[in-house]
Amino acid sequence: MRDGVDFHTEALPHLDAVYRFALRLSGSSDGAEDLVQETFLRAYRSWHQYRPGTRCKSWLFTICRNVFLRQAERGRRHDRIVEAESPREGPGPSDANPLWSALDGVDPEGAFFGSLVDESILQAVDALPDEYREAVVLSDLEGLSYEEVAEVLEVPVGTVKSRLYRGRRRLQHALYEYAVEMGYVRRRASDDGV
Repeated sequence: MRDGVDFHTEALPHLDAVYRFALRLSGSSDGAEDLVQETFLRAYRSWHQYRPGTRCKSWLFTICRNVFLRQAERGRRHDRIVEAESPREGPGPSDANPLWSALDGVDPEGAFFGSLVDESILQAVDALPDEYREAVVLSDLEGLSYEEVAEVLEVPVGTVKSRLYRGRRRLQHALYEYAVEMGYVRRRASDDGV
């Protein structure tokens, strides 16, 4: 196993990027924090498998995505068991939690990130199907190359390109009215009834 200093030097500078990716995957700051903690724990334990000269950021994103997928599968299995065992009465895990509603907007990093990217844009990204959202976040928000995104998502580069194209098209359609309102684009002549 390589020296722990290497891990701190190579991996820890990507903590914020991994958090942003985890936030887009999980949809909550608590979920993102849990994902990041588990990601870095696994990365540290597997540091001997990291290949120097490769992009550590991509390697960490791969671990984060795998942790998220495993947790999501575990959650789906748990939900199926709970549904099968008892009928639903009263508030449950899918209902709004008043405590978290009261704390909404208190997350400092979330507030900072939100100030850089308008909430409408983040909502449009979050509304994308998982396969498109992951590709768009990794490529357009985190700056990974097509090859790196393909490695993280474990798909061919051509698949990454098609997911990015489709995801960007969906964003373009979803954000058209927003762009007109903000003055970024002019309304198309076909939309004016001309």
